[in-house]
Amino acid sequence: MELNLLIENKLGLHARPASLFAQKASAYKSTIMILKGEKSVNGKSIIGIMGLGVKQGESLLLKIEGPDADEAAAALQKLVANKFGEE
Repeated sequence: MELNLLIENKLGLHARPASLFAQKASAYKSTIMILKGEKSVNGKSIIGIMGLGVKQGESLLLKIEGPDADEAAAALQKLVANKFGEE
């Protein structure tokens, strides 16, 4: 499954939202990869997510594969849509 997400919170994926994303992703058995341009990182890795340097207004492509992919996609989409609770 593939899912495009637009990052709308003011500071992008800095430490706190990267941590929240990784924690949420880690709750699922599925493999979750985040792609930005030529880079691809494990969606369960805070360091990997922060390394993407995602800023406000940028889009990410998630590739989710596994037994609970639909649930993981819905949860991560909701987390991003709610701007990680920052606003």
